Amino acid sequence: MTIFSKIIAGEIPSYKIAENDRFYAFLDIRPMSKGHTLVIPKQEIDYLFDLDDTLLGDMAVFAKKVAKAIENAVSCKRVGMMAIGLEVPHAHIHLIPIQKEGDMSLANPKLQLSAEEFEEIAEKIRAAF
Repeated sequence: MTIFSKIIAGEIPSYKIAENDRFYAFLDIRPMSKGHTLVIPKQEIDYLFDLDDTLLGDMAVFAKKVAKAIENAVSCKRVGMMAIGLEVPHAHIHLIPIQKEGDMSLANPKLQLSAEEFEEIAEKIRAAF
């Protein structure tokens, strides 16, 4: 069972943004920017491009809805999308609020936020969802 499956099951806490019967969105605890959110399928599949076409398409639509909520809740020019797929063996998409392209560089330092800051950001995005 991956760390993401444990989050879905409630075994590990998360700052949940949105959920439906097939997908779960939550704040990244090592964010590149405030509002950095992960979107995952509830089905544990390692590689994003191993998802069947319907699931992948529906995940993109779910991610779009989450991204629009992020745009409405967090000050940003756009929400960038990244799918790397190496760190956790569970398909996922990063939605990252950005002001410029360089904001998505993996070399950038991660933000250090308090639990209160994470919860405040999550609440703003949930309210916009």
